[in-house]
Amino acid sequence: MRSQSLGLTYAISAAAVFAIQDGVSKHLGSTYPVPLVTMFRYWAFALFVIWLASRQQGGLRAAAASKRPWLQLTRGCLLAFQFGIATFSYVHVGLAQTHTIFAATPLVVACLSAVGLGEHVGWRRWIAISIGFAGVLLIINPADISLDAKIIIPLIFTLTYAIYSVLTRLSARTDTPATSFFYIGVVGTVIMTVIGPFYWTPIAPKDWFSMILLLATGTAGHYLIIKAYDLLSAVVVQPMSYIQTLLVCMIGVFVYGELMTSQMLLGGIIIIAAGSFTIWREAKAAGRNQRL
Repeated sequence: MRSQSLGLTYAISAAAVFAIQDGVSKHLGSTYPVPLVTMFRYWAFALFVIWLASRQQGGLRAAAASKRPWLQLTRGCLLAFQFGIATFSYVHVGLAQTHTIFAATPLVVACLSAVGLGEHVGWRRWIAISIGFAGVLLIINPADISLDAKIIIPLIFTLTYAIYSVLTRLSARTDTPATSFFYIGVVGTVIMTVIGPFYWTPIAPKDWFSMILLLATGTAGHYLIIKAYDLLSAVVVQPMSYIQTLLVCMIGVFVYGELMTSQMLLGGIIIIAAGSFTIWREAKAAGRNQRL
């Protein structure tokens, strides 16, 4: 019981820390080029990944030993793109609207897993997926003639992360979690270290605190979520990300003055309910398969 309480503390703390990171990302992304901000973020991430890998059995050599290196390289590229487009979406669409749409990620993952990995998705999950996508449509409101084309940005963000998640499942069939984590840190860092300097802009003294906070929250968030997974099952940890959704929306509304419409609120509730049900059913199906 004590370990479960500690695991929940880690998971909720990770959600809060990542929410702060997203809020800081919007501030820095509004002031500096997104590739530059992403490069700094990856430098801190790489240090954490290398430190973590060095503590594992076999060290860095074992962490880098992938049986499917091209798959791992693809994952690393996707996550680097996803980091960048997330910040771009926070700046140009808003934290609240971006995250209410991003909450549909488990639904997209379920669809892609059924098609790409041949995983069985029962009729209950298909109903939940359909309801969740209806929530997305409610937020987007495609019937609105004043619909801003920028709404496509959080949709790309969500789809990119869903594809990354499916590839992570695929890589788990042959590589260890330590290897998968090592590759996303190193590959993304190499990519952004090549791209970032082309967007170099001196960081103003007043923004160094925000930059350091961005790097610290990124590292702390990953550490906390790893500790949570050490103590809890995925079916408990994954829905905790919806706490991040709530906190990010609050930051968007109360810090940045974003508008939370009734459509966004209702759509977000529908998506979160459908996503939580999908995660639960998926874990239940996985449990049955293990018993068989």
